[in-house]
Amino acid sequence: MKKKLLAALVGAMALTMGGPVSADEVIDLTLFFPVNVGGDAANLIDEMTAEYNEQNPDVNVTAVYTGNYDDTVTAIQTALQGGSDTKPDLFVSLATQRFTMDYTGMAMKLDDIIAADPEGQDFIDDFIDGFMLDSYVEDGSIISIPFQRSTEVLFYNKDAFAEVGLDPEAPPTTWDELAEYAVKLTNDDRYGVGIALNSGSAQWTFTGFSLQNCTNEYGLMNPNGKEVYFDTPENVEALQFWLDLQNEYKCMAPGIVQWTDLPTQFLSGQVAMIYHTTGNLANIKENATFDFGVAFQPQSKQYGAPTGGGNFYITSGISEERQQAAWDFIKFMCSTENATKWSINTGYVATRNSCYETDELKEYYESYPAAKIAYEQLEYAQPELTTYNAAEIWRILNDNIQAAVTGELTAEEAMAAAQEQADDVLYDFQ
Repeated sequence: MKKKLLAALVGAMALTMGGPVSADEVIDLTLFFPVNVGGDAANLIDEMTAEYNEQNPDVNVTAVYTGNYDDTVTAIQTALQGGSDTKPDLFVSLATQRFTMDYTGMAMKLDDIIAADPEGQDFIDDFIDGFMLDSYVEDGSIISIPFQRSTEVLFYNKDAFAEVGLDPEAPPTTWDELAEYAVKLTNDDRYGVGIALNSGSAQWTFTGFSLQNCTNEYGLMNPNGKEVYFDTPENVEALQFWLDLQNEYKCMAPGIVQWTDLPTQFLSGQVAMIYHTTGNLANIKENATFDFGVAFQPQSKQYGAPTGGGNFYITSGISEERQQAAWDFIKFMCSTENATKWSINTGYVATRNSCYETDELKEYYESYPAAKIAYEQLEYAQPELTTYNAAEIWRILNDNIQAAVTGELTAEEAMAAAQEQADDVLYDFQ
């Protein structure tokens, strides 16, 4: 019923947004985009959009900042349901929303438009495999294009390391070292390590812990999006280690820490190490008053890290002329030049292989090696938790992790409850 309703909404939207556009008319497109990090990412999108409009007088793209990723999905849904006068022709949303965007009909599959473009396949083939992994839906179709992509890394305060006798050039490489170093770094004014636990971010970090400790390739889920593996012994063990940092080692702040608060706490010296997106690198680099480093996330059985961030989607039901204009804009924003510029100015990982052959990125990495860590970590990365009805599955996992953190459930009870609840949600998609 939900699928039919949304399909009808998308069809109605086509009548309001579509319609043939004559050759002498300017095609007005609206882009919805989120920013989930600090710094000037939103301003840079505005600048790049203005540059595109100047180069393409027959198209005018209006970039609309729609808050964080959750806010953006809500804005898209509201627009599709006719609750907003502003409707997107294309949007940036989480790559992990790909199954939801497909089965609800909010976004169109891109295979035909790629095939019709003489440059289309070469364009796709140039994207880094680790990011293209979560551009596909169940039937093998491409539904999105990598844009503001990242992995979680470990940011650490080198000055604090030196203060307690730790080598500033030797960050922790294992879970045991992480706990040991975090204990040494903890004092009355500072915690050793910070991890976000709020809804919407805990599942990203926990994907990394799972990958670092798992014995299967995917950690938390089947790549078909229909099955999760929350209650495996390895994932229970991963959550227990997370709890131990707070309860046994007492090197992490108790309770729920917000994703958006961690960079501020790190910059103010309240926490010596944080798990956070490389997309915050530019913000930290600009505002840190101390020497800091960037490192791989420590391993348990192996290295592992979750990829995340946003992809470009084209809204279903818009006219062919608008589809072509939206596709052209995506190609511009994701060009080698602009993908390189975006990476250097934000900290997000450059999404295309050709970026790494540019003089600009080579010179940037040479002058600032820390920026390359996220790219190097891609060798061990997998997509974060991605399923059908992803928002609900995330809520289930995050709520149960929070219940364990606040002492309401043990690690085993939390993961068992999460498994049972997720199985119920995913039953309809089997």
